[in-house]
Amino acid sequence: METEFKFHIPTGRLAGVEDELRQGVVQRTRMQARYFDTPTGALAAAGMALRLRKEGRRWVQTVKAAGHGLLQRLEHNADLGAARAADLRRPDLLRHRDTPVGERLLQVLQAAGEELVETYATDIWRLTREIHHAGARVELALDVGKIVAQSPPGGPLRVAPVCELELELLQGPLGGLVELSARWAQRHGLWLGTVSKAERGERLMKGISQVPAIKAEAPRFGDSPAPDGAVLQRLVIAACLAQVLPNASEIAEGSEDAEQIHQLRIGLRRLRTALRELGPLAPGLDPAWDAPITRTFGALGAQRDRAQVLAESRRWMEDADAPTLTLPAAADVPTPTAAVRDPGFQAVLVALAGRAAEDPAEPLAAGPAAAATLDADATLAHLRERLRRLHRRSLRDAERFDQLDDRQRHRIRKRLKRLRYLAEFVAPLLGDSRTARYLDQLRPAQDALGLFNDQVTARRLYEQAAQQDAHAWFAIGWLAARQPRTAKKAGKALRRLADAPKFWKGRRKG
Repeated sequence: METEFKFHIPTGRLAGVEDELRQGVVQRTRMQARYFDTPTGALAAAGMALRLRKEGRRWVQTVKAAGHGLLQRLEHNADLGAARAADLRRPDLLRHRDTPVGERLLQVLQAAGEELVETYATDIWRLTREIHHAGARVELALDVGKIVAQSPPGGPLRVAPVCELELELLQGPLGGLVELSARWAQRHGLWLGTVSKAERGERLMKGISQVPAIKAEAPRFGDSPAPDGAVLQRLVIAACLAQVLPNASEIAEGSEDAEQIHQLRIGLRRLRTALRELGPLAPGLDPAWDAPITRTFGALGAQRDRAQVLAESRRWMEDADAPTLTLPAAADVPTPTAAVRDPGFQAVLVALAGRAAEDPAEPLAAGPAAAATLDADATLAHLRERLRRLHRRSLRDAERFDQLDDRQRHRIRKRLKRLRYLAEFVAPLLGDSRTARYLDQLRPAQDALGLFNDQVTARRLYEQAAQQDAHAWFAIGWLAARQPRTAKKAGKALRRLADAPKFWKGRRKG
């Protein structure tokens, strides 16, 4: 098992990273690897990679697979010594026998029933150095080189550059790795990457330039008894980051895919809910993490408003002979890529990934909050009380919805989202089916409030545009005429929440 952070290095910062790395004792090694899979990609589909790599004069056979956490991977290396390349046409699977990852490898290949073939290759110069920090022994590895693949097999060669820094925990506490990783990322403007060299090789070989956005999944509590506050915090944060990190990684690399931006915003909303609602369960969650998340969320929202909301508003008015209108460029709004690469945001991602990866058996590191960890019963009691209060507050909001201004209605929408996300977090503990029935009745109110918010946002953007283009007044008038009707429907949908089953009152699942 290896535990590591992987960072991508921006153009122009490589020299600074290498200069600092060389301030200690370093070792430079050329690594030339050949990767193998079945013709149908059975290993890649299982999240595994198998390679033969020449490291200097020695050969090493390695198999890797996803581990049990955000930072962990299963790995087994077989040192083959100074063998001849001609003797290493294909990996010998028996070299990994009696290891967890080796057993998984055999199961996948036996199920596939196919022979191994060479798929792609890498040629990397690695500069390594060991650093001792906060009781941890960490290896820093600067990798610069390329990935080479034929796409399609037998076709032209495709080449992708590699320029990344990996920090791997060799010994000692995880906190030392987290702190050291954050320092290097801050000093050199690095950003977290979730795409391994093997995954990049697969994309290169298949000619994939865009991957689907990652959507949210429920926390995985397993079949063990209900977790205490600290364990629940870690598992929920891990579930949030499983959506946030892959989408953020793609956007940081330059993706402008609307769905990835949308799913990252959802992931950040869920993450903010987790930080706010689960903070009292155990120490270790820093309230200061919210500000960088909010900044990035806001920048992504500005992008979404100008693209999706305005496109939707034009669809609403397509039968009303609305005049053509081009909005002026947004001022002082960072691009999605710049917002995700923001050093403050990246520092929070590193800290949260470290928090989620902590061993539940280890004592908690000191945090900004001095509260003690709640036991399992107290944790569930706290969550039930929070669900009850958010539900009751939503019903009070429904009764006065017609008298509220747009800003107050927006706060109601955000509170309703917190209620939804908190319900989704605890669903595996309190019963998935019972929670699903509640969420089914919550959804119409959320959809109605979302439509109203989109209309308010579109109107605000058109009001800004009207300062330069009088055609915008048509859209302003059209939206102003429909907002009261939309608000009435939203209030009505919110009041129906009174009939939703209060799933938090029942017994704990199991």
